[in-house]
Amino acid sequence: MTLSKAAEDGKPIRPVILCGGSGTRLWPLSRSLHPKQLLPVAEAETMLQATAARTRGAEFAAPLIVTGEDHRFMVRDQLADVGITPAALILEPAARNTAAAIALAALWLEQDQPGQLILVMPSDHVIANVPAFVEAVAAARPLAEEGRLVTFGITPDRPETGYGYIEAGEPCASTPRARDVVRFVEKPDLATAEAYVAGGKHFWNGGIFLFRADTFLDELRAHAPDVTSAVEASVGAAQTDGLFYRPEQAFASAPSISVDYAVMERTSRAAVVPVDLGWSDVGSWHALWEVSPKDGRGNAVQGEVVAIDCEGSLLRSDSSIAVAAVGLKNMVVVTTRDAVLVIPRDRAQDTKLVVDALKALGSDMHQTHPKVHRPWGTYETTDRGDRFQTKRIIVKPGEKLSLQMHHHRSEHWIVVRGTARVTVDDRVQLLGENESTYIPCGARHRLENPGKIPLELIEVQCGAYLGEDDIVRFEDTYGRLSSVAPATGSGR
Repeated sequence: MTLSKAAEDGKPIRPVILCGGSGTRLWPLSRSLHPKQLLPVAEAETMLQATAARTRGAEFAAPLIVTGEDHRFMVRDQLADVGITPAALILEPAARNTAAAIALAALWLEQDQPGQLILVMPSDHVIANVPAFVEAVAAARPLAEEGRLVTFGITPDRPETGYGYIEAGEPCASTPRARDVVRFVEKPDLATAEAYVAGGKHFWNGGIFLFRADTFLDELRAHAPDVTSAVEASVGAAQTDGLFYRPEQAFASAPSISVDYAVMERTSRAAVVPVDLGWSDVGSWHALWEVSPKDGRGNAVQGEVVAIDCEGSLLRSDSSIAVAAVGLKNMVVVTTRDAVLVIPRDRAQDTKLVVDALKALGSDMHQTHPKVHRPWGTYETTDRGDRFQTKRIIVKPGEKLSLQMHHHRSEHWIVVRGTARVTVDDRVQLLGENESTYIPCGARHRLENPGKIPLELIEVQCGAYLGEDDIVRFEDTYGRLSSVAPATGSGR
């Protein structure tokens, strides 16, 4: 088989980072509107930032990110914070699993760059040995250029029942390190997992792939045509807004199936490159404990924690709330500003039961953090009473909030850092640190940061109703005229 034009030209590999997911398995740290891939769970960087950083070399092109509308600004800003400019942020109209998400990226590339190699990576995995990862991708490249669909099999270091496995067959003729895929195996029981590890032919399925975009689309059309047709229809009517690429709603008609089920388990072109990466999908608090540094008694400790006579535990404070633990063994204790989780480490997967219970109670704690991210910055509720609440607001340099008004509340703004330009009806004023202003109920108002450092202020709201849906916008944050209608809970 002849090499693709992309290979002949020596074009770099295009990383495709899948940045979806609800993020509930690491509750209360991770929540659906701020999932684990957008948090510094296992490293100083967020998981998305660490994933993108693995492909900074000259052999890689700018990454293509597949994410959702709710996360688009956080994804954009987090990549900018580490100096990475993506080729595009493809915004899924609905969550439809990995087969449709990868198809979106492949079709986006095929419009202008047919035959390009793409490296598909989840955004929420830990890889300790990045050089081994890059070397494995280089070893797999010739196979992918030939038209094989290459996956990377993680060498197991224990009989794990929580992962799927790949059974490897004979070495590939052109790349002896790689092997033909015999089959994909669902999560096994313990005895089967022990036999897999002892036999040496089975590898964990890490969900990382290398293939040509056109090869993948050909196989998807052959094995899951209903996925392909829905995605093609959505791309045909897509719109571009700067970095954001929005497929049309036809995408939502695609079946929600994984790339393994749609293609990899059915194709005759699958190959696997075994590799030892120090890999984890960080799919539970137990998994995070496994990959975390530990003290002499096996405790993974982070934040303001006092541990006395504890062993084998994960103790973590992600807030100003201290954790004091005495005599704990194999436990997980996690605090955030608004929640505390206490669970045995061997029941860490049951965190999902807490999330289900919160949903049943009508609580939004499974969705949102106290700190809410917006294109212009963040706001965080710090106190709340019967007829008042206080918030800490941070506005990025050069950004502004929408021109708006409230029917049921007044607001007091106190600047604690930076400079604020405040519009109240026809009056515009500049406020510096330790200055304040009052926004009467019913007044049109806007907050802007004209400075070069973040603007930080404290907002005190007073009134009979303090819900985020008591907002009437007259312009959006970009100064465009808006219909005079209440906001729909989006907050500012």
